[in-house]
Amino acid sequence: MPVRFRLMSMRTACLAGAAALVLAAAAACSSGSGGTSASSSPSVQTSNSSIAASGPKAGGSLTVLEGKGFSGDWPLGFDPATNTTGSADQDYYNAVYGQLFELGDNGKLIYDLATGYKYSNGNKTVTINLRPGVKFSDGTPLTADVVAWNWTRDLESTCTCAAAWTVARTNPKVTTSAPAPGVIKVIDPTTIQVNLTVPDGAFINQMFDSIPNWIASETAFNKMGEKAFAKLPVGAGPFIMVSDSFSNQIVLKKNPTYWQASQGLPYLDNLTFKSVSGDEAAYEAMLAGEGQVYTDMSTPQLLTESAQHFDVLNQLGTSPYDLQLNTSVPPFNNPKARQAIYAMTNFAPILQKIFKNAYPVVQGFTGPGGICYQPKVAGYQGYDPTLAKQLVQQSGLDKATIQLGTISSSPVASETTQALSQEWAQFGVKTTLHTYNLNALIAAFIANGGKSWQSMIQTAGAYDPAGGVGVGFRFNSTSPFSGVHDPKLDSILSQAAASSDLGTRCPLYNQAAAYIAKNFYGPFYFSFAPANVSVKGVGGPGLTTPLPAVSVTPAILWENVYYNPSGS
Repeated sequence: MPVRFRLMSMRTACLAGAAALVLAAAAACSSGSGGTSASSSPSVQTSNSSIAASGPKAGGSLTVLEGKGFSGDWPLGFDPATNTTGSADQDYYNAVYGQLFELGDNGKLIYDLATGYKYSNGNKTVTINLRPGVKFSDGTPLTADVVAWNWTRDLESTCTCAAAWTVARTNPKVTTSAPAPGVIKVIDPTTIQVNLTVPDGAFINQMFDSIPNWIASETAFNKMGEKAFAKLPVGAGPFIMVSDSFSNQIVLKKNPTYWQASQGLPYLDNLTFKSVSGDEAAYEAMLAGEGQVYTDMSTPQLLTESAQHFDVLNQLGTSPYDLQLNTSVPPFNNPKARQAIYAMTNFAPILQKIFKNAYPVVQGFTGPGGICYQPKVAGYQGYDPTLAKQLVQQSGLDKATIQLGTISSSPVASETTQALSQEWAQFGVKTTLHTYNLNALIAAFIANGGKSWQSMIQTAGAYDPAGGVGVGFRFNSTSPFSGVHDPKLDSILSQAAASSDLGTRCPLYNQAAAYIAKNFYGPFYFSFAPANVSVKGVGGPGLTTPLPAVSVTPAILWENVYYNPSGS
């Protein structure tokens, strides 16, 4: 019997503040990916080499700083099937493995290691064409058999970005001509087919930051063994990993056999990722010349200071923040307690004080950088202090202590939880605040069958609501990171994901957002994408030119990144 696997991405980055949004990106993304297209599949860009600026010079080395507690931690290495922190590590995975499909500017689909795809059989069958002639950096070919081997391992993964395909754990090398439900099927050396048991029109969009998008060398894995491979993985991406000091530093060099080598890509000769303790340490390191890029800057004051010395890129958000409520445990198994949270939470002063009103307030799980964006939701309960006082007494919240948690890697995340605690105290509600690093946060969600936490400030969205840290990640019954277990909501979300037509999908997502609001499953705050900071002379998609955020942050296209210092 086919087994259901969830495809999710743990891109739960720190609650971040930044400077003003890039207006050009706002115009481009709202028109290009905001729901006006007839299809949920992005427009196609056949080669990512066309993204690069016309003037970059090849060569040089770049050091990228990654914040500890999130992307700066990689305790288990980089075997996609055994990774546990999901797309927090996507910078490293994309550099080493490349991707089958990339999300480009204005929501364009870029064919990287794949060259095309086709939906059929009512969106139950997805056929993917692989780029012929691609080789891994060990010289072995990337074929459909190798992809099938990867995907079979991926289906067994416990990673938060494991596959959500309705397929069985069966031998993928099926040779029958007719689609076989629940089976991964190798058609020929450059064609692979996934035959699902339920429709999934968002299948390709879900690939952008998930395990199946990263293909490892089967030969290298079998030769090296799982542990050694995880430390020094072998892929077909633009770079080769030279050394890996876990959660400290990764050194990579240009892959001479990269499929776009004849086009001069990647530009960089060397790429280094270095872990730092946080925003302040990264800012000081960049001032000292110890790094040229810092990803996911989140401290507003440091962003203001950084703009005086460096290039700061802010991008349209796709992943709104919400106060996630666990409806399976007290007090939030009581609808009146959940409504009380809505009514007594006034996020406007928090947004002004901490974030300088830099981000748009939203009432649902979509953002202006993604598809099906809906800023206002019918029936959404706003701030109402009079109603809040009544509901607090009726629900017994004045006699309870609420556990409120968030990720620990950002000072502004802590500031936000403190501000909420102070607001709620005015209504007689007590709180206990908790912060977690990424691994501890994952553990907190799954402990005791998901019944050990009460409320968390988290993200709940993605470029496509069906993928990444999408709506299902926080609101679907089958997700271990959800606070909601409602079959009716599950049905609406499944119907939305089944179609490949935005004219069908977006109204269903609007319906889901209204249903969440009606049941007070979790108030939403604002949509953001964190800023990337680069020294002068650095260029590339996601660093100095906008890309849609696949979940919270964009997947930087490292093959197109260059560094031309002044005078070089």
